[in-house]
Amino acid sequence: MLNRLNLLRRHLPLSLNPSRPTAPTVSLASSPLPAMTSAAANFTKPIHTAACLIIGDEVLGGKTIDTNSPYLAKFCFSLGIQLKRVEVIPDDEEDIMEAVRRMSDRYDFVVTSGGIGPTRTPMQPNFDWETPSPGLTAKLRMVEMPFDENIPAENQALFVAEDMWVPISVVNGNVHILPGVPRLFERLLEHLKPHIIHRLSDPEGKGTHRFLFSTPLPESAVAPYLTELAAKVEPNGIKVGSYPRWGKKRNTVTLVGADKAYLESLVAEVEAGVQGKRVSKEDEMDPPAEEDRVYSQ
Repeated sequence: MLNRLNLLRRHLPLSLNPSRPTAPTVSLASSPLPAMTSAAANFTKPIHTAACLIIGDEVLGGKTIDTNSPYLAKFCFSLGIQLKRVEVIPDDEEDIMEAVRRMSDRYDFVVTSGGIGPTRTPMQPNFDWETPSPGLTAKLRMVEMPFDENIPAENQALFVAEDMWVPISVVNGNVHILPGVPRLFERLLEHLKPHIIHRLSDPEGKGTHRFLFSTPLPESAVAPYLTELAAKVEPNGIKVGSYPRWGKKRNTVTLVGADKAYLESLVAEVEAGVQGKRVSKEDEMDPPAEEDRVYSQ
């Protein structure tokens, strides 16, 4: 059912005026959650795959640029988690329910961004928390979360940072509800790492590695070699990529995988195959001021 987590009551004063009363307990009508997979199993199963759900009309309408999914992508990459899907949906209850249920069923680690009501702020020290009002209703939406009475509350509301009142709500064991505000999203996600690191295929957190190669050859010229290379390294979990850099004199080839030693063993072969060189960043071998010349044409 939907229930207000009592744990929140002792955390709310951390970010608001300590002299104000704590928000009153509210009684919410029961509402069944969408049928999904076993929450108990999802809390403990290994994390191999991830999905990101960005919720917000403002993103779809072009008013706001989504920076949270790229941040999550880097977060997952650093931990060796395969981010399989990113979706952007409107602030529509039916759309949210469908997407959350589907992602929870298909992926091990799901993160949502936004779609949970107005974000609280400590900028209203004299706000009336006792008298019913539209403003109070809006604020209390931020402490209404899906709650399963059969699962310990501390597993469903993760207070990951001592100096932050806002928790990460965990639904069905693998859906992590985060606010859309990038500053909060990023900080909460980083503090979530210790809570999931033991469930990763690589608990030491070595993550995934990406090797870059700069080549003067066009993509069509290296395609036959890269096709053969991809077939060769696939059994070792390595992916091969080719990325044209339009308007530049050099293109980029990538190797991505978890086995760093094996990747290192491929460097000389790939450099010869693409007539290029391993680099730390794509523009490392660009001629001086090439970009200025390109844009001046």
